[in-house]
Amino acid sequence: MAMSLDLPAKRLNGYFKDSLSRVRLNRYPPCPSPDLALGVGPHKDQGALTVLAQDDVGGLDVKRKSDGQWVRVKPVPDSYVINIGDLIQVWSNDKYESTEHRVSLNSERERFSFPFFFDPAHCIIMKPLEELVTEDNPAKYNEFSWGRFYRSRRSSNFQKMGVENLQISHFRKNNY
Repeated sequence: MAMSLDLPAKRLNGYFKDSLSRVRLNRYPPCPSPDLALGVGPHKDQGALTVLAQDDVGGLDVKRKSDGQWVRVKPVPDSYVINIGDLIQVWSNDKYESTEHRVSLNSERERFSFPFFFDPAHCIIMKPLEELVTEDNPAKYNEFSWGRFYRSRRSSNFQKMGVENLQISHFRKNNY
């Protein structure tokens, strides 16, 4: 990822010392009316990267930026889906954008997926990488604490609390 930003290969490694990455097993049972329910609603992953192993049933939908349409990600045997998360968007100063996605249900078969969330240490202060900030491309985000952001999202994500979940857009500078 660092090399794709024209940075040294190990530029991001220090952020992941003492990281709190995690893995989850998701089971989505068959649903007789999948058009009336979602397995997981539309969202963006808050961390750096998500590595997803999924079975052959499928159900991951990604929102296409050009027209806002949801596109099904066809499962490919012996492969992984890599989602860019919010932190890569911030570090890259919007060169990359986190992937909005959801999970749709299947009417006949249960589905399993295994996401690995690759996240930095909680003590990290997030901001665009200095090497990617210039006079022509100023920082698009204010600094924020990754640990506080993570805790806020984990305590409210996918819950109806009458308020919007904390998003990286809340840290965008006013000009952007």
